[in-house]
Amino acid sequence: MFFARSCRHLPSVAVPQTLPWTLIRRRSMAEDITRLDFLVIGGGSGGLAGARRAAELGAVTAVVECHKLGGTCVNVGCVPKKVMWNAAVHAEYLHDHNDYGFEVGQVHFSWETLKAKRDAYVSNLNRIYRNNLDKSKIQTIQGDAKFTNNPEPTVEVNGKKYTAPHILIATGGRPSALSEEEVPGASLGITSDGFFELESLPKRSVVVGAGYIAVEMAGILSTLGSKTSLLIRQSGVLRNFDSYISTNCTKELQNSGIDLWKNSEVKSVKKTDSGLELAIATKDLEKKNDEEKISTIGQVDCLLWAIGRQPNTSGLNIGGIGLETDERGHIVVDEFQNTSRPGIYAVGDVCGKALLTPVAIAAGRKLAHRLFEGKKDSKLDYSCIPTVVFSHPPIGTVGLTEEEAIQTRGKENVKIYKTSFTPMYHAITSRKSQCIMKLVCVGKEEKVIGLHMQGLGCDEMLQGFAVAIKMGATKSDFDRTVAIHPTSSEEFVTMR
Repeated sequence: MFFARSCRHLPSVAVPQTLPWTLIRRRSMAEDITRLDFLVIGGGSGGLAGARRAAELGAVTAVVECHKLGGTCVNVGCVPKKVMWNAAVHAEYLHDHNDYGFEVGQVHFSWETLKAKRDAYVSNLNRIYRNNLDKSKIQTIQGDAKFTNNPEPTVEVNGKKYTAPHILIATGGRPSALSEEEVPGASLGITSDGFFELESLPKRSVVVGAGYIAVEMAGILSTLGSKTSLLIRQSGVLRNFDSYISTNCTKELQNSGIDLWKNSEVKSVKKTDSGLELAIATKDLEKKNDEEKISTIGQVDCLLWAIGRQPNTSGLNIGGIGLETDERGHIVVDEFQNTSRPGIYAVGDVCGKALLTPVAIAAGRKLAHRLFEGKKDSKLDYSCIPTVVFSHPPIGTVGLTEEEAIQTRGKENVKIYKTSFTPMYHAITSRKSQCIMKLVCVGKEEKVIGLHMQGLGCDEMLQGFAVAIKMGATKSDFDRTVAIHPTSSEEFVTMR
């Protein structure tokens, strides 16, 4: 059915016997290629959003996917991660039940039950994505895509060729992994993908990394009951975030019971009868000769590498068609998602900028409107993108950090407002957690160009403030807004 629809743009040609053999051959070769209006490589967030919007606008569209529909976010990212984080939040609240007057007996947590429910939820989402493609009359092509050497941009999947005047690459990224040459025994560990395959809660976990994935995974494992160590190469986590957030999150990780190893790296991993054994090198920064202390962590059930992500382009043959990439292999695009090859575009994590699901979705839809609705100026504005880290407690941030503001606007033009307090929820609990908030303002009008917070409820608090900041709100706009009491969010409109 889909193949027939894709071929409607091909002319129906009756070949007379008198035509030269070369012309007959040329036409028969052309008929071996399925022609579409829009061909999308990658059935993740960005690819699916772009494909469905293009189909709504009348484009004959197909999506190529080699794995499960939904990409990283649905299968091994945001969605299953949030389920695990929700479970961890339940575990946190259990500590507070007595303080709120509830007598709770022995509570048993079943990782197996949680995993089964989580996996069933994800599988249902896969089916929903497939049904949505079918309803939109979008052809789904299962397999690995590879660009061919045809004169016009052409993709081959399972021996069949497909072409379109517009081809979108939305293949996302994958976790980075260390080689055995870099760290002997590194392959004994897992990545964030492997985290979602764990059949039971590890008794002893080691997470390596300082980014948001490392922070989230370490928090989930520790809160659910795994004895967890977090190894970071420098003195703090989330170093790309505002320093106020980085410092506070590092402190909260330690306060939560995570064993934080600063200025440390794994030198080797080996398997023993009692689990993995890690050799750790820790730099003594007080000594000028960069002397390292070698320590050992043993009986490790789960070693999780969370050391970054890389673009998913292997096997695509993007070099063969002349696509420009950066030093890390990300596909270089301009503000309109154009690559260096006309008619080929890229969105999402494969581009290496703002690696967030809503960003890929928005970019994919904007591209579809430009290509198939004639909106020549349709493009995504990459400024002021809000994001949340599901740490314990969660982090919300949008706009420029204080450091970025000073660098771009000048220290004399930047004014900072910040506060730190104990949320009312913790007023009567023995378990304590701070809430910190910061506004970064610029100019005489004190336009708010950055907002950063960590604390209970900050994940759900951010979206509304992000709208205000995107609209250009000033500090006086915040001040004129009546506070909602008693909440943590009211602190943002009462800061002095």
